[in-house]
Amino acid sequence: MPSRQKERKAPRLVAPAEQIGDDASGDDGSYQNHEAHEREASFSLRPKALGDFIGQSAICENLQVFVQAAKMRGEPLDHILFAGPPGLGKTTLAHIAAAARDVQLRATSGPILQRPGDLAAILTNLQPNDILFIDEIHRLAPPVEEILYPALEDFVLDLVVGSGPGARSLRVGLNPFTLAGATTRTGLITTPLHDRFGIVMRLDYYGAEDLEKIVLRASDLLGMALHRDAAREIARRSRGTPRVAQRLLRRIRDFAVHSGEAEISLSRARDALARLRVDGEGLDALDHRYLMCLARDFGGRPTGIETLAAALGETRDTLEDALEPYLIRRGFVFRTPRGRVASARAFGHLGLAVPSGGQASLFVEKGRAD
Repeated sequence: MPSRQKERKAPRLVAPAEQIGDDASGDDGSYQNHEAHEREASFSLRPKALGDFIGQSAICENLQVFVQAAKMRGEPLDHILFAGPPGLGKTTLAHIAAAARDVQLRATSGPILQRPGDLAAILTNLQPNDILFIDEIHRLAPPVEEILYPALEDFVLDLVVGSGPGARSLRVGLNPFTLAGATTRTGLITTPLHDRFGIVMRLDYYGAEDLEKIVLRASDLLGMALHRDAAREIARRSRGTPRVAQRLLRRIRDFAVHSGEAEISLSRARDALARLRVDGEGLDALDHRYLMCLARDFGGRPTGIETLAAALGETRDTLEDALEPYLIRRGFVFRTPRGRVASARAFGHLGLAVPSGGQASLFVEKGRAD
């Protein structure tokens, strides 16, 4: 009979910081795997200091104050929650905070931490004032979240050793540390966990001017000359997201290099974007499939998210996290109590006539209210 020692599973290893991004999960299918690959590819383009971080000026200024104050006191930075859509720089800001505080950052993600022992192994190895970054923190398993509470408040771990009548509680002291959490779904974070973050920072979509600066900076780092009007065109089609802007720049660079061009002109950028099926509004092939399904296949009628996910062969999370925020923000889709509704703007963008009876327009005002 094998011994208990052999039956125990080896503790999970924490992935290197540069391999963990804003919304990494790696267990939900192709969309997350693709996003993780893009994050790893763009790590070299990330700014290393707050002075190099473009956009989110109010957040950067406040973070600078909090980091410097903690450094002057010789204390760990208060626990931070970075919230906002994917690709806006939550992971980058966590890395910058660790560098500014002169401490190490250990990174992992919520879906990886399935058992209390997974988190305990990481916490007990943290050095004083280190930053533990947990991406998609709203997806922590409840048992893991429970042992996190005393760790955040008192820097101790309360563990139960053994089972049955022989079980006993064990309290383990921890070095003072900072928890930096990132989430794309603030509403899914439990209230007890949310209240333990002393600093909450919500990142918003970027303007075209900031994105243009980000694209120009990235082109310099990539060693590819980029015309300013081409940078402006890429920024305009980047959905307000730096990660998308950098991804598009890399692909446009591929087309330019393949054609033997030493720089990216406006015509080259537009041609490459057309071949990538990214239109003037920043909508890609999946966005068009979504809108076509909603406007044409379902005749403009209110449609539930589960129905749309099944029709498109995508997960609900992909639609809610990756597609709908931008489509709703741009006025192509409205959420109503009866389901999603394509707006008149969506019909016009697709070159479709609004169905007879005005079904799309019947829910527009209610959609705006929701």
